[in-house]
Amino acid sequence: MTQNALRILIIEDNRDIAENIGDYFDARGHVTDFAMDGITGLHLALTGTYDVIILDLMLPGMDGLTLCAKLRQEGGKTTPVLMLTARDTLDDKLIGFDTGADDYLVKPFALEELAARVLALSRRNSKPSTALLQVGDLTLDTATLKAHRQGREIELNHTCLTILKHLMEASPHVVTRRELEHALWGDTPPGSDALRSHLYTLRTKIDKPFNAPLLHTLHGIGYRVEATS
Repeated sequence: MTQNALRILIIEDNRDIAENIGDYFDARGHVTDFAMDGITGLHLALTGTYDVIILDLMLPGMDGLTLCAKLRQEGGKTTPVLMLTARDTLDDKLIGFDTGADDYLVKPFALEELAARVLALSRRNSKPSTALLQVGDLTLDTATLKAHRQGREIELNHTCLTILKHLMEASPHVVTRRELEHALWGDTPPGSDALRSHLYTLRTKIDKPFNAPLLHTLHGIGYRVEATS
């Protein structure tokens, strides 16, 4: 295993797609494991150590949404998950993000784009910090990736955590849409709905259960996290 090589778990029941992905990453010095069904995939994801999981939505035994939810809620695993699917509606993306997926790629896709997304996820996951960020009654420990509001822990996927971290570090200043997209995906942002979907999920988690909103949209400018009361 070469320096900076990634361990990638590919959970995909289409053998040709799985082998193409594996061959692409193997040729670049990364290490790949495979599962052809959801039950085996969940077992590997829970017992192994991976930098990124590539997860197909439609799987025999257990579908990708159920697998991702179990990985997060029951297994407590925070490994970044990139979900592969033939579905391309906003509702499908929101459901995927809500179960804990960090990114979403619609089939058919270019292997170069898949690799760029995987590398971006791995970089975001490898930047530890010891800072405790606080805005109002919301805290984010960037070392443990734990967010709390009013003493209640808030479960967030890696993408939402990355957005929240940038917004809290900049608070009370505004972070532009372009800055957030670059922080998440570098120079290869996905479709225009992706960031909006993650922000919707983030707002649902950190604001809707509480009285005062902290996440504010400045239309045409960007977003900020600020306690205004």
